[in-house]
Amino acid sequence: MAVAVRVEGLVKDYGKLRALSGISFEIPEGELFALLGPNGAGKTTTIRILTGLTRPTAGRAFFFERDIFSSPLYAKRLAGLVPQATNLDLELTVWENLLIHGLLFGMDRRSIQMRARELLEFSGLWDRRNHKVKTLSGGMRRRLLIIRALMHEPRILFLDEPTVGLDPHIRRRLWGLIKQIQTRGTTILLTTHYIEEAEFLADRVAFLDRGRIVALDTPQNLMTHLGEAAVDVVTPEGLKTKFFPNREEAEREAMKLSRAGETVTIRRVNLEDAFLHFTGRKV
Repeated sequence: MAVAVRVEGLVKDYGKLRALSGISFEIPEGELFALLGPNGAGKTTTIRILTGLTRPTAGRAFFFERDIFSSPLYAKRLAGLVPQATNLDLELTVWENLLIHGLLFGMDRRSIQMRARELLEFSGLWDRRNHKVKTLSGGMRRRLLIIRALMHEPRILFLDEPTVGLDPHIRRRLWGLIKQIQTRGTTILLTTHYIEEAEFLADRVAFLDRGRIVALDTPQNLMTHLGEAAVDVVTPEGLKTKFFPNREEAEREAMKLSRAGETVTIRRVNLEDAFLHFTGRKV
């Protein structure tokens, strides 16, 4: 399988502040790879470097083994970007926003019309094509941002906090759209601070904390590192969690603690437990 994205020792300094401290990773073609971390961890900085919006202080990056810093136009044609902030033209219609994007990427009008119709039908926005963007809901605007990034048929899609600020129902609808895009063969790099988003969507997750990757594996492997079941215990010092290889052992421990008068809850291990374990703090 081809390596769609390869990053080697990426460093970014803003004056005396080091935003990235030599991160390295590879993303095979067709994989959905997530960078999970709190605000300020370096997620958006990574996206900005890989999409040509920021120059790194040090390090190298490749799309399909071609250096993106020495071939910026090649990299831009290969990549689609969904930014964290909505940068659609609110006074134009849905269709006009897609048209302008296609023209900027050198597409002819016939190709634009065919591609725009395909994407609007795919995203459920065809009936809104002649509506001004300012009349759309937040969820519709996010869907439009995503399909606009797909207009020029990029092989790599960068999603920077694509569902931030949306209610859970709309977030899950967008998750379905993102997974559908992946099934078409698109390589996706997703940044998020939503634990459940990374756990549900990603084939592999990198925990990014203070500009460093502290763990990288499949969500299941990261969770299995701690066990299968967790027991939360309410203590005077706060909530404490114990991990167990299976639910039976967790139930035995919970029963023992309950008899001693402790307040306990049994649950499955989740990705937040793993993040807390590897970083020492919550997202």
